[in-house]
Amino acid sequence: MITTAQIRGARAMLGLQQAELAHAAGISLADLDRIEHGAEGAGTAMNAVRLALEASGIIFEADGELIAGGPGVRLTRPTTRSFDTVEAEVVQYPEFMKNDAPPGAGG
Repeated sequence: MITTAQIRGARAMLGLQQAELAHAAGISLADLDRIEHGAEGAGTAMNAVRLALEASGIIFEADGELIAGGPGVRLTRPTTRSFDTVEAEVVQYPEFMKNDAPPGAGG
């Protein structure tokens, strides 16, 4: 059985909003909110959420399955989305943004 913390963590790992996950699982946003806040008796909806997350590349791990410390989640493959970085705006070395070398100066 997966936990509500695992669901919230998996959703965060994938960079999904609640509405996106609810749509993928085929449940209402209110049902997902209740699941994430620990509502009892949400077995069918919980299973739909688990299946949607697993289809997106999440693996749920039981306590002690891989390492000790409680249940967890991990990705089976890298996600195509960047969680906290807009890659189009990333400049690793801003001092090299402008080409100020004379023509023919190579490096």
